[in-house]
Amino acid sequence: MKTGLGPLPVTLVDNVWIPLSDGTRLAAKIWLPEDATSNPVPAIVDYIPYRKRDGTVLEDERMYPYFASHGYASIRIDIRGTGDSEGLFEDEYVKQEQDDAVEAIDWITRQVWCSGSVGMIGISWGGFSALQVAARQPKGLKAIITTCSTDDRYADDAHYMGGCVLNDTLVWGTSCFVRMAQSPDPEIVGEDHWRAMWMKRLENARPALIDWLTHQRRDDFWKHGSVCEDYGAIDCAVFAVGGWADGYSNAIFRLLSKLEGPRRGLIGPWGHKYPHEGVPGPAIGFLQECLRWWDHWLKAKDTGIMQEPMLRSWILDRAEPAAHYEERPGHWVADPSWPSPHVSSRVYRLGAGMLGEQPLPRATLEISSPATVGIAGGEWCAYGLARVGPEMPLDQRWDDGGSLIFDSHPLTEATPILGSPVLELEITCDKPTAILAVRLSDVSPSGEVTRVTYGLLNLSHRDSHENLQPMEARKSYSIRLAMNEIGYAFPPGHRIRLSVSTAYWPIAFPAPQRATLGIYAHASRLHLPVRMPQPGDHELPAFGAAEGSPSMPTTVVKPGNLERFVRMDILRRQVTVTVKCDDGSVRLDPIGTVVGHDKYMFYSVAESDPSTARTEVYERYELGRGTWQTAVEGRTVMTATNSTFHLQIDFGGYANGERIFDRSWSKDIPRDFV
Repeated sequence: MKTGLGPLPVTLVDNVWIPLSDGTRLAAKIWLPEDATSNPVPAIVDYIPYRKRDGTVLEDERMYPYFASHGYASIRIDIRGTGDSEGLFEDEYVKQEQDDAVEAIDWITRQVWCSGSVGMIGISWGGFSALQVAARQPKGLKAIITTCSTDDRYADDAHYMGGCVLNDTLVWGTSCFVRMAQSPDPEIVGEDHWRAMWMKRLENARPALIDWLTHQRRDDFWKHGSVCEDYGAIDCAVFAVGGWADGYSNAIFRLLSKLEGPRRGLIGPWGHKYPHEGVPGPAIGFLQECLRWWDHWLKAKDTGIMQEPMLRSWILDRAEPAAHYEERPGHWVADPSWPSPHVSSRVYRLGAGMLGEQPLPRATLEISSPATVGIAGGEWCAYGLARVGPEMPLDQRWDDGGSLIFDSHPLTEATPILGSPVLELEITCDKPTAILAVRLSDVSPSGEVTRVTYGLLNLSHRDSHENLQPMEARKSYSIRLAMNEIGYAFPPGHRIRLSVSTAYWPIAFPAPQRATLGIYAHASRLHLPVRMPQPGDHELPAFGAAEGSPSMPTTVVKPGNLERFVRMDILRRQVTVTVKCDDGSVRLDPIGTVVGHDKYMFYSVAESDPSTARTEVYERYELGRGTWQTAVEGRTVMTATNSTFHLQIDFGGYANGERIFDRSWSKDIPRDFV
């Protein structure tokens, strides 16, 4: 990435207190053009709980001085009870968090250096915040950029997918309450105050994942903070951004389709990263695109961005299956709206092992997958790709052995798709509920199988995520499953493969019992969203090269290590997937703080017995400088019977190597058809 700044000198204010009406103060870090007090500028706000001083500081330093040097006040705010902000943290996306943001924006618009126009930007939590705060319509908020986020907290977040419990709800749940309980920085909150403030955080810490697992249907708990409940509440301009390797790409298409105000979408090959640092590459000059967006909406400059097509998408070319890609080959396309007039449905019929555009012989098939099917699926969301994390799906032949597969004839021409492939199945099920997992793959002439996209459905959620209906044995059901949105070009000579299984572990926690599905292939259909090349695809100028402001100097104190392996116990017919992510420790040289992070996940299950499934997550964060040496750690273990989830959660805090706080939770949660 090219480093540099714009034409304006920048001033950094390391900490500013934003007062709230209840007396709480939020800690903010601000980058300003030097002359902003005499020449007020628009403000860009990033509002997240990930510690402005020592958590996201490396990413922030590569981004926010860049905006400031081009005439914007860049403001990073720690939400209530996190980082250096006062108060106590409750859970993700609570109403208090939104209330505080509305107050903070009002405060910003009244500062001497602010022109009164505000934008919000964020990735992941920050992207959620931008959407949720936009729905509150605070005065002064004119535009947002939401990256790797969602409009639907139940159907399209780290907790549930198609009504199936994602193991990520345990991984993220452990990280969330441990990370938020870290100590504030004594240099910011005061040497005589930080420890009492930290002890209150430790005593208040509670694993919200207990609530996440308790609310197994799409009830009011999940509707709060889901802007899909009322798209019309968002009246500012929205730029929705993401990547195919990310877990949140579907929201871009819904936002473009459902929002009524000005909107644009951008989706590339990337994982859970901003596009200027995107992996898999190619990374692009995203910050330049942000400036075009901000200049248009916050400075009323005609940058041309709103005359361009609504959606730009990277169409992936075929690549050998691999656990990591530095880059994914492909090309950009442009669509004037979504749904796009350039996309049409191509229907494939199902037969015994076959996909065809013409009628196929009648076939009734059965599948009861081993609980271990899914070990080649990679991660639900590729968070760690910047650390060369082995997170992408492997050769799908590993999982196809426990699945029903349907292959097309070799393609006679390239077949590009853009959107959500939809499978319509006529099925029976011998259990009240089951997981239906479907995968769309590319089969090369030499036999390698690359996953293109996939989808999951808890069959008791087939009609609704709120009003569940158990399956009745020997009764036939029409099922519709929409897979994750994708842009991909199947090459000529390759085959299209549809794979159907009753497990997708460890992405999804297994269903209570091993089920057998009967599939009436002749009554089933696969709908592919085919998008043939258009002349306008090549008329837009290419994105610029990735740029950013210089990084903060750091020193590696302890190198990190990353491992991912699968262990098969032949005698017990049990599989264990182990992921170890030791980030080591790094000193942030300008402030002298050393930060360290260590994490591991163990997933195990016996192939013939889903009730043996066990998930264990451990995470530890360390912070220190001089005599201030702190750490927090947590461990979560989940097991299950046919009727109950059992959670064991342990949490601890350390000061100068001594354990100063302990708490444990043991919780049984009834399974509600999951």
